[in-house]
Amino acid sequence: MRTKFLIIAAIITVWGAAPGCKKFPSDINVSPNSPTIASNAQLLTSSINYIPVIIEGISGALYTQQWAEKPYTDDSRYISVNFNFYGIYSGPLENLQTIIDGKTFNASEGSKNNQLAVARILRAYFYWHMTDRWGDIPYSQALKAKDNFAPKYDAQKDIYADLLKELKEAAAQIDDGNGVAGDLLYGDDPNTQMDKWRRLANSMRALMALRLSKIDPDKGKVEFADAIAGGFITNNSGNAVYVHLSDPTNQNYWYYVADVQNRPWYWISKTMTDYMNPLQDPRLPIFADPAPATGDYAGVPYGLDGNDISAIQSSQVSFMGVHVRAQNAPCYIVTYAQMLLAEAEADKLGWLSGGDADAALKYKAAIEASVRQWNRNSFKSGAVDDVERTPYSRTDEGDTTGLGAYLARPEIVYDAANALRQIGYQRWVHLYMNGYEAWAEWRRTGYPALTPAPDNNNIPIPRRQAYPSSEPNINTANYNAAVQTQPGLGGKDDLTGRVWWDKP
Repeated sequence: MRTKFLIIAAIITVWGAAPGCKKFPSDINVSPNSPTIASNAQLLTSSINYIPVIIEGISGALYTQQWAEKPYTDDSRYISVNFNFYGIYSGPLENLQTIIDGKTFNASEGSKNNQLAVARILRAYFYWHMTDRWGDIPYSQALKAKDNFAPKYDAQKDIYADLLKELKEAAAQIDDGNGVAGDLLYGDDPNTQMDKWRRLANSMRALMALRLSKIDPDKGKVEFADAIAGGFITNNSGNAVYVHLSDPTNQNYWYYVADVQNRPWYWISKTMTDYMNPLQDPRLPIFADPAPATGDYAGVPYGLDGNDISAIQSSQVSFMGVHVRAQNAPCYIVTYAQMLLAEAEADKLGWLSGGDADAALKYKAAIEASVRQWNRNSFKSGAVDDVERTPYSRTDEGDTTGLGAYLARPEIVYDAANALRQIGYQRWVHLYMNGYEAWAEWRRTGYPALTPAPDNNNIPIPRRQAYPSSEPNINTANYNAAVQTQPGLGGKDDLTGRVWWDKP
């Protein structure tokens, strides 16, 4: 037996030493389906896929009374206090930070500068969204993984300053190299892709600068003018739009809720229809369906509870519009109409030199851009219940039926003495379906004038959202410090405190 083993060993030794024989590759036991190095294009796509998750969140649309609930009205009555931000950190922000921290860049996925710039712009977008909801948040020490499981909370003032810097630097970083791969926002046209990203960065910076209109107008004015000078979104074809698809894996969330799950819980509010109806606003037939029993547009009264909301018959009120809940309905992120309204306000504030003459032109152009955006011709195709609609197209100029009469109404014609209010109301209407942005602008400007949910123990409309309920346990010291030191909270982590820029 021993002799047999010696013979086998000798054969193996000779085979291993034979000329031309090679060792097994070192990665023979590594699965090609479990990569250890991330593709920047895939990380970018995944991050962009998260944008509609936050935009299509319901709270902002309820706080601003664009929508009302029926039959369940807890969120309209401000019952939910704590909101989770962990998914944003562990999802898109982690992905984008991986791109930014990357050691190698695949040239086939875009130039290094362009990949970095787009990641920085998107990272700024997510942090902007977060700090406007919660105020002070983990920022400078966030995304360190095992190196720091308990990051400090940065002051919103400091976060804003750094985000404004990041957006300016990212816009300047964009070069003439290849555009980025995995881009779901602007990748459809390689010839204009990176210019549109540059314009998006400057547009975001201008909108952020306006947030400072009460808390730090001097800095806001400088930042706004510089952002505008850098080039911004100047037509609807440049809008930042997430295009949902007519398939279950990439569909509009509200199609899933209303048409797949058959949960008719969210309706256009009476607050909004009461404003839009008398003006014969041409966007209303897009925003809402006619009430089945009457054929009219009638919103649900906001914030009712118990027997009061039960008494509202579904046949008498308007559900969210079939166009905005279509399976492939677009999700608008930052738009041309927003920028025109921002310019009009800046003219009125003296941040730009155009004065009322230019403000009036920008205000009117903003309304037209908004009507064209919402009344896309593809919305007019097919039967009203046909959710398999023409895909979103950047070249669709949009239907303007009714626009002339709307612009001629005395309530709509630019009034220098009432301009900020007019701009504020148009912004509220235009930001339909982008509730968190509408909520931020309502907190900043006070427009529209809203009344809290009735018979609700005098609970006011929320001005921020409270931190995740688990944060006091897993990041105790930093959480306590944030609640105690953050201006506007008074030591309470609730819905009533104000974020830094929300000055009374």
